[in-house]
Amino acid sequence: MRDDFSRAAASYDEAAVLAREVGERMAARLDYVKLTPRRIGDIGCATGDGIRELRRRYPEALPLAVDFAPPMLMAVRARVPLMQRLRGKAPRLVNADVRALPLAAGSLDLAWSNLVLHWLDDPLPAFRELHRALAVGGLLTFSLLGPDTLKELRAAGATALRRFPDMHDIGDMLVAAGFAEPVMDMEMIAFEYRRPRQLLADQRHLGVRDGLLGHMGWRDWRRVFAGWNRSATFEIVYGHAWKAEAKKAPDGRDIVRFTR
Repeated sequence: MRDDFSRAAASYDEAAVLAREVGERMAARLDYVKLTPRRIGDIGCATGDGIRELRRRYPEALPLAVDFAPPMLMAVRARVPLMQRLRGKAPRLVNADVRALPLAAGSLDLAWSNLVLHWLDDPLPAFRELHRALAVGGLLTFSLLGPDTLKELRAAGATALRRFPDMHDIGDMLVAAGFAEPVMDMEMIAFEYRRPRQLLADQRHLGVRDGLLGHMGWRDWRRVFAGWNRSATFEIVYGHAWKAEAKKAPDGRDIVRFTR
């Protein structure tokens, strides 16, 4: 999907209504978190709404904007005010895959990822890499799509839609990756479309049309759209988890700490 996201950089903002809404809800949850991060990373930053919000909340932190599509990073740079660039306050741009971050272990205090990780066939390696990159006491906060996304289209016969793991599976992955006491919840966000082409256009502008809707012939889509009620529900799964002190060494031995 790298090429799809790269091509979508110019049109992303006009269709990113869901991402902006979910990002705002993620940010509101940070109101209840006591954290003074020194280094923050927006993982899968797209055009930078997340990193701009994080910079507003944590102006003293070093901001990293991470994305695997270079045109998205260029869009982030283009939206940085001139004075921020002149004062060296612009986000550092990092072109990387979340499963192989070019960051030192323990180098982030807050990792944020909005509607990105569900595009991976298996999110577990990404969670392990984020755990590695976080410092002890660091926070991972994220959102992703859940299995009831676009249930109306599935009910109308859209058999090629992408399948997403449910929040219980994601919670298990977080524990397997080493995170402590993950907190998961979900909600449904619904949109109404006047015409089927609007839905298709939105997903194309976001660079996710084929990744989300799959490949079906036009005759199949005509059949699906004939039975579709024009509602599009997105299941949003939210999660956050902390990196705790390690209990085992890399070789599997238990770690025992002594304090005076």
